[in-house]
Amino acid sequence: MSTSFHGIFPIVPTPFNEDGSLDLDSQKRVLDCMIDQGVDGLCILANYSEQFLLSDEERAILQELCLSYVNGRVPVIATCSHFSTDIAVARCQRAEEQGAAMVMMMPPYHGSLLKANDQGIYEHFEALSNALNIPIMIQDAPLSGVTLSVPLLARIARDFPLVSYFKIETPGTSEKLKALIGAAGAHIEGPFDGEEGITLFADLEAGATGTMTSALACDRIRPIVIDYLEGKIKAAEEKYNKMLPLINLENRQCGLRACKTVFKEGGVIKSDKVRHPLEPLPTATRATLLKMAREMDLLAIRWGI
Repeated sequence: MSTSFHGIFPIVPTPFNEDGSLDLDSQKRVLDCMIDQGVDGLCILANYSEQFLLSDEERAILQELCLSYVNGRVPVIATCSHFSTDIAVARCQRAEEQGAAMVMMMPPYHGSLLKANDQGIYEHFEALSNALNIPIMIQDAPLSGVTLSVPLLARIARDFPLVSYFKIETPGTSEKLKALIGAAGAHIEGPFDGEEGITLFADLEAGATGTMTSALACDRIRPIVIDYLEGKIKAAEEKYNKMLPLINLENRQCGLRACKTVFKEGGVIKSDKVRHPLEPLPTATRATLLKMAREMDLLAIRWGI
């Protein structure tokens, strides 16, 4: 692999029409807005894309649209997770064929109880590595209910060179990042965090070189990462502390609805609809979010106006 990915690779939200159907015109505007925020890359079809509310047909439509419309302007990571190793392989191969720069995979799980053991997880990523020619990122998130130990992740990284990116967003992320880098060293090409950047500064201190936030405030969060990587630690810390109240509101109260709310207000998308059983953002929380977004002068809240 000749290219090393770092910086901010935010999750691309999926806009819907008020009737719940895909809004593909708004999807293109989302991509343009995110690129205008100066992102280093994008990640499609992830949890904050509401991937768990999309049909297989819709996934295929969105993947093709996003990869073709971005058209190499920035690298795109395609999320291709599935409990079935065969289906996961097929999804990844299709993403690579369509131009994805990387795939992101959660460990194989289905619901809260059906999950692979360590050997099954190892074999899952072995199959993916054997089938692909692009990097693979493992997403280590509580949603899967799977405990990915540092020794297992390090073993996978050492044995399969394509599995060289790790998005860690578990309790104690910074300590896990530090331990993983210590255990696998140069085999870890890209240690990333997630969770809207709620522990970003501590994770950068632990060795993270990238973050995967929502699309809400990329123009404000990217400078934190870049400043830190360039050794401007104090400047990065000051920017992070300024952003933290908004990050906290998104992470603890809004979730994936925050980005859609601001994107609608800023004329990026026509509707902030989320699919049932997700619920709309409460009125008071929405007002607080928009007030903070305006005070921060986020590009997204004025992009389409």
